[in-house]
Amino acid sequence: MKSSLRISLQVLSFVLLATLSIYLAPKYSNPFKYHFEVGQPWAYGLVTAESNFAIYKTDAQLAIEQQQILRDYAPCYVVDTASLFDNIYVLPLSEMDRLRSLGCTKVSILRNRVATQIPVANLYTPKVAYEKTHRNITPNLQYDSITSENIRQNLLSTISLTEGMVQAGEKIIDTGEIVSEHTYQILESLRRTIEEQNISHRQSFASTVGVGVYIVILIILFGLYLYTYRRKLLDSLRHILFFTILMALVISAAFLVLRHFSASYIFLIPFAWVPIIARVFYDSRTAIFVHIITIFIVSIAAPAPYIFILLQVITGIVAVISLRDMTQRAQLAQTALFTFLMYCIVYTAATLLVTGSIASVEYNYYIYFAVNAVLVICAYGLIFLFERSFGLVSNITLVELTNVNSNLMLEFAEKAPGTFQHSLQVSNLATEAAKRIGAKVLLVRTGALYHDIGKMLHPEYFIENQSGINPLQSMSYAEAAKVIISHVEDGERIARKHHLPELIVHFIRSHHGTSVTRYFYNSAVNAAKSEGKSIADVRKEDYAYPGPKPHSKEAAILMMADAIEARSRTLNTLPEQSISEMVDQMIDAQVADGQFAETKLSFKDLEDIRVIFKQKLIEINHHRITYPTIEEHK
Repeated sequence: MKSSLRISLQVLSFVLLATLSIYLAPKYSNPFKYHFEVGQPWAYGLVTAESNFAIYKTDAQLAIEQQQILRDYAPCYVVDTASLFDNIYVLPLSEMDRLRSLGCTKVSILRNRVATQIPVANLYTPKVAYEKTHRNITPNLQYDSITSENIRQNLLSTISLTEGMVQAGEKIIDTGEIVSEHTYQILESLRRTIEEQNISHRQSFASTVGVGVYIVILIILFGLYLYTYRRKLLDSLRHILFFTILMALVISAAFLVLRHFSASYIFLIPFAWVPIIARVFYDSRTAIFVHIITIFIVSIAAPAPYIFILLQVITGIVAVISLRDMTQRAQLAQTALFTFLMYCIVYTAATLLVTGSIASVEYNYYIYFAVNAVLVICAYGLIFLFERSFGLVSNITLVELTNVNSNLMLEFAEKAPGTFQHSLQVSNLATEAAKRIGAKVLLVRTGALYHDIGKMLHPEYFIENQSGINPLQSMSYAEAAKVIISHVEDGERIARKHHLPELIVHFIRSHHGTSVTRYFYNSAVNAAKSEGKSIADVRKEDYAYPGPKPHSKEAAILMMADAIEARSRTLNTLPEQSISEMVDQMIDAQVADGQFAETKLSFKDLEDIRVIFKQKLIEINHHRITYPTIEEHK
């Protein structure tokens, strides 16, 4: 039941991503791809009119014509005949000021449904009317807003929006010609005509279907990638939600910019967020694949899509390479710098490739790239947000956790100094093994430091912290085993109290797997035999750790390093042969017990781990010379 629900939610996540992308995506691609300015040479080929089109007037021309025609505009007022005296028309002072500010020279007086135009100079304010007639005459004109606006719109409607025509086949401009103001006007008219003709296409059902099919195919490809190469990620709802939200964030931002702002503003969107954030938590291949899928989805509406794809894919790859292991915040600034430089280089190269002229480079794009690089640095905040929201662990967090001067580590060293030193040695061993087989070194190092943190609650029960008195001797073997086993549960409780990541909690819970506390179990079996009791009375499960078994290579390495480091301290002598036999014995026993069945450790990995453990233990326990004393001569 839970499995089917999880699968349903995973599918729903992909469906929502596809639906959001289809909904926000502009449903057309503008065929007018030219960028030009007055006074600059034309960087493209010959342009001729494919059909007749009108030349639209500029905004400045229309503004002048509006001013001219509105000189004849006469706002309409309705006269109150009851208040009319001697044909004297009175307006409030505020209304008179408004007419003057509008520049109106006359008004229309509506009386008995008959309009009469009179000069504004013939209108009076109450004060002026009193001075003329020596009578208090109240304002008798009321502004008719509806009729006035109709009059104004009728006047404006007489203005033609165009001037002249361009005939089909007529040359507009050719390569290298300077864009004059008139040519600029013709080109803008061509752009407007093409866009207006394309409106029906934008809104067509076929366009929507085409965009939808394209986006669905890309998302299916992403799902197939996860199914083929990253099955564990696909099986986890948490990881699927991470990818869908990350992609939806960037795709939505890009489509909203394209719908409401200039298309060139698309280069302000920090698309490098996708590969950077994905690389912090996952591998490089996955980060690049997610980035490419995101870019392909956005490209359906991006200007110059081929150049756009080229820019973003190359920049994303550079970002991933520069951020192979992010352990410091300053690395983001370095990545942002590389991103900026790559944007500039690739854009310049692509422009020269397409146009063949340096004059066609639009330098305002470099400003966009600079802003983009600044926004890339802001990815750190998103990394922190995703880390907390999805329970993921970044290398920065792991570095912070390995600080032995943290409050928790200092408390650990104070309460259980022997265990603390053991954890340091285990960390060193596990780190070297992880390096050898290509596992996550920083993760192993951190997990090793915290794996025995539960012993700080009752350090006196563990031999490495004892100073002569062993309280376990007064207990039965089963009771002693229970006390020893409890450090796993105690460690998990401490880890959750201090909000350690779930990955580190797994190291604590799994570093003994489901193995048996061999010392107490064997002692109990021997005691039962000596007392003539049945061995069956000694329940093995009473001496076994609760698990789980390690789920990763890193957890398996820790399990081996922990057991081997502890066992090495029991050897009376440490010749190379003894160390080699001990390492082989411990690892073989764990393999035979099935402790690594849920990991992807290969036989070669196990062999490499054996070699490095033997090498490091021999180096640690090398023979030291005896310092001579000064002999006294008689």
